[in-house]
Amino acid sequence: MRLDGKTALVTGAGSGIGKHIAETFVAAGAAVVIGDLDAGRATDLAGVLRARGGRALGVRMDVTSEQEVEGAVAKTLAAFDRIDVLVSNAGIQIVHPLEQFPFAEWKTLLAVHLDGAFLATRACLKHMYARGGGGTILYMGSVHSKEASPLKAPYVTAKHGLAGLCKVVAKEGAAHGVRTNIICPGFVRTALVEKQIPEQASALGISPAEVVSKVMLKETVDGEFTTLDDVAQVALFLATFPSNALTGQAVVVSHGWHMD
Repeated sequence: MRLDGKTALVTGAGSGIGKHIAETFVAAGAAVVIGDLDAGRATDLAGVLRARGGRALGVRMDVTSEQEVEGAVAKTLAAFDRIDVLVSNAGIQIVHPLEQFPFAEWKTLLAVHLDGAFLATRACLKHMYARGGGGTILYMGSVHSKEASPLKAPYVTAKHGLAGLCKVVAKEGAAHGVRTNIICPGFVRTALVEKQIPEQASALGISPAEVVSKVMLKETVDGEFTTLDDVAQVALFLATFPSNALTGQAVVVSHGWHMD
């Protein structure tokens, strides 16, 4: 599974899953552009990857801003002259009971996940179609692209929406050699998930340990968190898969939490 000569743009790549995917892609030979809301974090990671002998660029990228997304794509093309892989990974989490959910927070979460995926997809598809070399678009979904959990109405809505967007891109992109799939991890113990543990404990009236055992990992086959490397290796496999035989699919990476 090699990406030599390829360029990947990864959104939300300054930390967590996106960071590990960026590191994995560079190790597989790709040039990687690290898009992140925190420009300093993106630049620092790019510097680390270059120091390891890789090709990397860090750019500020607010995925809810059409101007910033188009600008990040332009910087990617200026630096590496092509985009072969987009990993639309940027995301946030906000939890409340539905009847208490502030509308502004609902809109913010949907904007990051859905508007961000749309804007990045549109910008990259224009280039992929014009270049004529095809490409791969990967969306970072969740088991919540298929399941629901309490307190996460906009998150579940957004992750289901990404699955729909993925299917449309698979249909439209096929004629241009563009493949797309959505990766659906279970709980990965990132900073985003760590933040949820006390929030859910408070909202559900249980202990943090019970949130982990009775909420997050209850439905897994082994009581284990999905790891960063679990997700990154699936992303690498999908990014290097050679044909349209695997497109428009939701690939669940969850230690058996969800089984189709």
